[in-house]
Amino acid sequence: MNDREPSCNSGGQFMDRGRMNQNGVVQPLLTDLYQITMAYAYWKSGKTDDQAVFDLFFRNNPFHGEFTIFAGLEECLKFLDSFHYSQSDIEYLRQTLPEGIENEFFEYLGNLTAHDVTLYAIDEGTVAFPRVPIIKIEGPLIIVQLLETTLLTLVNYASLMATNAARYRMVAGKHVKLLEFGLRRAQGPDGGLSASKYSYTGGFDGTSNVLAGKLFNIPVKGTHAHAYITSFSSVGELKTRLLKHKQTGVMEDLLEHAIRHRQMLSHVLDVSTEESSEGELAAMVSYAIAFPDGFMALVDTYDVKRSGLLNFSAVALALNDLGYYALGIRIDSGDLAYLSCLAREAFEKVAERFKVPWFNKLTIVASNDINEDTILSLNEQGHKIDCFGIGTHLVTCQRQPALGCVYKLVEINGQARIKLSQDVEKVTMPGNKNAYRLYSADGHALIDLLQKDSEHPPAVGQKVLCRHPFQESKRAYVIPSHVESLYKIYWKAGKICQMLPTLEQVREKVQISLKTLRNDHKRTLNPTPYKVAVSDNLYNFIHDLWLQNAPIGELS
Repeated sequence: MNDREPSCNSGGQFMDRGRMNQNGVVQPLLTDLYQITMAYAYWKSGKTDDQAVFDLFFRNNPFHGEFTIFAGLEECLKFLDSFHYSQSDIEYLRQTLPEGIENEFFEYLGNLTAHDVTLYAIDEGTVAFPRVPIIKIEGPLIIVQLLETTLLTLVNYASLMATNAARYRMVAGKHVKLLEFGLRRAQGPDGGLSASKYSYTGGFDGTSNVLAGKLFNIPVKGTHAHAYITSFSSVGELKTRLLKHKQTGVMEDLLEHAIRHRQMLSHVLDVSTEESSEGELAAMVSYAIAFPDGFMALVDTYDVKRSGLLNFSAVALALNDLGYYALGIRIDSGDLAYLSCLAREAFEKVAERFKVPWFNKLTIVASNDINEDTILSLNEQGHKIDCFGIGTHLVTCQRQPALGCVYKLVEINGQARIKLSQDVEKVTMPGNKNAYRLYSADGHALIDLLQKDSEHPPAVGQKVLCRHPFQESKRAYVIPSHVESLYKIYWKAGKICQMLPTLEQVREKVQISLKTLRNDHKRTLNPTPYKVAVSDNLYNFIHDLWLQNAPIGELS
């Protein structure tokens, strides 16, 4: 089948197979060794026909928050679509696994595909909560066991990154642009690409990562480094000073215009031209000639107040003489609140003195090791920043470097399974379950409810008893105004069963889903926990199974 041929699923829907281009690193051997040794032990025990259900979920929301954004589903589907051990994979496993493993097992592995697997999931970009499975996998025990590690690695970082980005978006506000600048600080090339993709999913407006722009159609943005400024020491180094007027086409000396404006600006901005850097002026003129319609300059190489703003404004006015409009500045160090206010005040003075109203709207970009707390502090200080460039803290998720998704067996051959622990948080919720989100009359999500798959769904307007899964006294009746079934079948019989959304659509889904949460669930400081409950039927089932499986102690 050609990569661009549509593939029809059992429901008659189509998907563009061109979207299924997959990261070559994601393959069946991208797993933990014990998955394959367990597969052999299952095979040896005659469990090839056993049918299992696994839940993929997390136990705690990241970043001390009360929500998580689910991401990475499309990559999971790509993995299922291509799941197959190559001949070289089989040969490697023959050499790596312990001696004595029968040839028939390797032949069995070589014929495995995900054809008999069924994957249920919530929509990518949806807010998710602890203990509610975000993916549910059904199928032959051996194959669904082999999927564990790869699915976890595809979902864990993607969801963590999208959640981190969504939190930055919330604290920055909807009118401030956010750019991801983290490639150089990311955990390797794959980490860098994933960070760019999922920060965009979470609400960022663009990336500096050119390859991510190409692969995922994300807007790419950037300025220049301090190195460009420091590579010039005087205007005498300029090899070209001429720029064609945008309207007339006449070549004019941009440096001459800039020097004339700089002299006048020194009085307006109360800065001596002798204090400013001539090399910085030369660098800005050079860059403006290269990008007259996209001139954005770094102004903190030497001194923002005494040099950067003066030189930038002079070159911006020179461009204006030739019919071009500068875009703005970037500040990469210092007191960002103070310097952004200083810059905005300077631009307003220039706009008034030189009758160039567009100067009032020049963009001020700030970078410099910015994190969520930095933005909150800048908000309190009344900054004038239009755009944040964020790198290290975003892509490395420094506040919490892992989400902690887990993948647990909950049913085998129709029989529920439970994992017990002295740590109640690690006790699993057994059986094949469905999940529903119940909404109040004002449109906000009230509670997520897990039920046994044999139960009837909750109905609008009918009282539902919702119980804490492990604390008997915590229970409440809910009368939902709207009920949302969270799971859809995304993969069945070797085919994708839903039209996959574009990255833009997933990005929009994130913001729509976040709007369904009350503000107290989303606030940064002491957010209200969102409630996750089980039905009365499931509650009793869990505790009955718990008692059946818990050993009875003996006192002596």
